[in-house]
Amino acid sequence: MKTVLISGAGIAGPALAYWLHHHGFRPTVVERAPSLRAGGHAVDVRGTALDVIDRMGLTGPLRDARTEMRGMSMLDADGVEIMRSTEMALSSGRLDSDDVEVLREDLSGMLADLTRPYTRYLFGDSVTALEQADDDVRVTFGHAAPETFDLVVGADGLHSTVRRLAFGPEERYLHHLGAYVGVFTAPNFLGLDRWQVWLRTANVGYGIYSARGNTEIRANLGFESGPLDYDRHDVDAQRTLVEQQLTGVGWETPRLLAAMWQADDFYFDAMAQTRMDRWSAGRVTLLGDAGYCPSPLSGQGTSLALVGAYVLADALARAGGDHRAGFARYEQRMRGFVTVNQALATENPGGPPSEESAEAAKSAIDLDALDDLDALAE
Repeated sequence: MKTVLISGAGIAGPALAYWLHHHGFRPTVVERAPSLRAGGHAVDVRGTALDVIDRMGLTGPLRDARTEMRGMSMLDADGVEIMRSTEMALSSGRLDSDDVEVLREDLSGMLADLTRPYTRYLFGDSVTALEQADDDVRVTFGHAAPETFDLVVGADGLHSTVRRLAFGPEERYLHHLGAYVGVFTAPNFLGLDRWQVWLRTANVGYGIYSARGNTEIRANLGFESGPLDYDRHDVDAQRTLVEQQLTGVGWETPRLLAAMWQADDFYFDAMAQTRMDRWSAGRVTLLGDAGYCPSPLSGQGTSLALVGAYVLADALARAGGDHRAGFARYEQRMRGFVTVNQALATENPGGPPSEESAEAAKSAIDLDALDDLDALAE
């Protein structure tokens, strides 16, 4: 039984732990945060990713947790409604679609709960060094004693530590898409009822939607900008950046900015993609945003993580212990799916991709077809 260390307990990491255990591997997940991360925006599970969820037995719980938006409004800079729809929502697409929108923390918790019985979780710790040998990888942690694992997987997001240790500085792989966004939770002082409100000016804007039985709102405040030099660990400096950009915008912007300063789950980052020629180096490989973040502009980051977890674990299992063959199969299977989904983020700068492109991209990989091809090759 091979041991696998997974860095990151978001969505990709626990999903991979499930599929690795399914194929007889022994997973350990290390997470820098002291517990599962709360807050964050709503995420979408679409197309082939729904097939992965179904194979995990989570279709019912996932649909029970969906956000159930009734529609959306678009406002101008003064807060005047210029468009309204009860057929679609900007964050999730058509409301009559089979796609499922859930809060990120709900999906993350669902996956972690599913895998806890057979997965060792190390919270409040992180990987600080990797030393690869012919037969294993020696991992040094910030707090726990060093250990050796057969394989290491970086599922630790856009600013992946595992990627930096195994492949070099992130500047080689991150491609800025010209915008930044701050995300936080606040009380529902707007009285939204399963409704989204989007406001857009020349180069700033935001989206707000109700959550948790309309008791709270999730806010996404964004602005266009080239790459900025800021401290990723200085949350107040990041709040200041957002406030500087949105000060002077009308409607409820002053109240939103005040709520931002009170939020304990504020998160800020660039709209960016991870683009790499290869996702594996020796006994280390990357999964999800660490290897191929499509950016929130694509709406497909979660789906890529779920599908990638399934494909990676399956490829390793079919390789019969040969990690080189397994990693090669994983990249071969996933590369086209990643490419078409990353293209969604750049198809329509400043707006969402076309409905036709999104529909095609979300199912651009077929799990059954992959299984059939493998069966023929065996």
